Amino acid sequence: MVMSEHIVTSYEDELKLIVRRISEMGGMAERMVEQSVAALMRSDWGLAQSVVADDVLLDEAQRTLDERAILTIAKRQPMSVDLREIVGAIRISNDLERIGDLAKNIAKRVIAVHDHAQPVQLVRGIEHMSELALEQLKEVLDAYGERDSERALAVRDNDEQIDAMYTSIFRELLTYMMEDPRNITSCTHLLFSAKNIERIGDHATNIAETIYYIETGQQIADERPKGDKTATMTQPVLNAQDREV
Repeated sequence: MVMSEHIVTSYEDELKLIVRRISEMGGMAERMVEQSVAALMRSDWGLAQSVVADDVLLDEAQRTLDERAILTIAKRQPMSVDLREIVGAIRISNDLERIGDLAKNIAKRVIAVHDHAQPVQLVRGIEHMSELALEQLKEVLDAYGERDSERALAVRDNDEQIDAMYTSIFRELLTYMMEDPRNITSCTHLLFSAKNIERIGDHATNIAETIYYIETGQQIADERPKGDKTATMTQPVLNAQDREV
């Protein structure tokens, strides 16, 4: 009986450790996103370099968690909710690692943007968009900590706001580039930064769907709400540009 209780306690400790590591990775990913955008807004190369360095740590944290999770599955052969918990942690760690990559990509554009004049309105728009993405990320990590599937679904539904803002910024950036070719370089870097932020929102949505799966054992069947309309507006804008040339 003592041996059985020891095994159960040890197994629970392993599950708790996996959950704790996800929380640590989430905090690191949040910080990287916040600092990368701050570096972009302030042209702070030192802060940008710090984000790039942190990405190595986040990558290592993901590898360590995945190895531990796979080892736990092999040793314990979990069933039902325990198995979903571990598989969900692997999925979430992958999304958090990708969020770190996207933050690093933003940080790496700091020098390129610093060398060119930036439209103030667009920079502020990107900053506001990043605030929305960060709010989504914090909310979904809280939902994971509380195992709150309804809160996670609310995050999924709100992703449309980030998509819509990205569409607006995309449109404005193309307009600036068409009006003056000297804006092309800086606007291109800002466009990629905005896309990275939009993708961060997508990964927060992925995490929300994983939380729902952990708690219910079901995948969300209906299609995600999407507010990104850039695919439908790209061709008309390019045609207009061709006519001017």
